[in-house]
Amino acid sequence: MLPLELKDNVMNKDRIKGAAREMRGTIKEGTGKTTGDTKLEAKGVAQKAAGKAQNTLGKAEDAARRL
Repeated sequence: MLPLELKDNVMNKDRIKGAAREMRGTIKEGTGKTTGDTKLEAKGVAQKAAGKAQNTLGKAEDAARRL
């Protein structure tokens, strides 16, 4: 268990996973654009949006925890 002071500085796991998913989506989207693979590009856009949503959820959970 972390002390209360450190607990406030720890990022929610959803924020970390969401940021990673968003980054992977950006890479897929760019690769799809570069290679002309519209299917890969669309998958990247969708993955990026899912990552952004997951990151936002994590931010909301962090904010609620700080109250």
